[in-house]
Amino acid sequence: MSQNITLAINGLGRIGRTILRQIALQGPQSQLCVTHLNDLAPLETIAYLLRFDSVFGPFPGDISTADDTLIVNGTEIAYSRSPALEVDLSGVDLLLECTGKATTRDWVERGVARGARQVLISGPSPAADVTVVMGANDDALGDARIVSNASCTTNALAPLIKALDTAWGVETAHMTTIHCYTGSQPMIDAPRDDLARSRAGALSMVPTTTSATKLIDTVLPHLAGRISGAAVRVPVASVSAVDVVVQARDLPTGDLAEPLKALAEASPVLGWTGWPNVSSDLRARSESVILALPETQRIGNGQLRIFGWYDNEWGFSARMLDMARRMTARVL
Repeated sequence: MSQNITLAINGLGRIGRTILRQIALQGPQSQLCVTHLNDLAPLETIAYLLRFDSVFGPFPGDISTADDTLIVNGTEIAYSRSPALEVDLSGVDLLLECTGKATTRDWVERGVARGARQVLISGPSPAADVTVVMGANDDALGDARIVSNASCTTNALAPLIKALDTAWGVETAHMTTIHCYTGSQPMIDAPRDDLARSRAGALSMVPTTTSATKLIDTVLPHLAGRISGAAVRVPVASVSAVDVVVQARDLPTGDLAEPLKALAEASPVLGWTGWPNVSSDLRARSESVILALPETQRIGNGQLRIFGWYDNEWGFSARMLDMARRMTARVL
């Protein structure tokens, strides 16, 4: 692996800024160096939103600006405001596409056209070469140059289902994600295509859909049609959960908390907690999903209920960085 992986970030919304914060907190040992940032907002606005974050708190370091440069802990990063990404990305190992708008092939190929060697998309994208979720279908990466990192909920669900299926044989499962509100919801009632999502996000629980229902079939095709899902958006700003009921062929006898703990400890992206936690306790945890062992329930001989927390911003951003290292470690 290169000791100096060069990255560019296009889009500095919640995920783009969280990725930048994690790289800065990891320091030189991250092996990641951000050389270019692109967003539509003024540089001073981005600097302010990095200094002060309502979810993760003030940035524990130095943020400043100079001309078209953001300076993070003394490291200078070029900044541009180009809607069409008309910037020179020559020498960039990987562009992190974090605008949430990468739905067409023309859009996702812009980074490569500007000089970036590869592109990693921070969300579902039908225009990507492949969708890869770490801990679920890592071997699907191959030599793809434009990769989707799927969604935060898919990153929570798919590795869990993969581990359960490998150990005990999943027949069917249903997942409900209890998801914090996001920027796709208004703070006051306002028109949206999804009528339920047109209601004020911080005032009601909102039943809706989740992209994980379709993506799980893409990521784990051998289970296609056997995993269903739904979502309820709830009035919290961070940390979501998956509530999963699984029908399995070979559940072990006795209490299942310890076997689930063992599955989590055998995975690089799963975690566990034995405490009676609430959502704010899991803020800034980097695992894809953290199994709440006290919530484990066996129903009959072959049915299991699992509850898992996931920080849909911090954990997903951590997987983006893991995937960045994985992609740039390949010799293409």
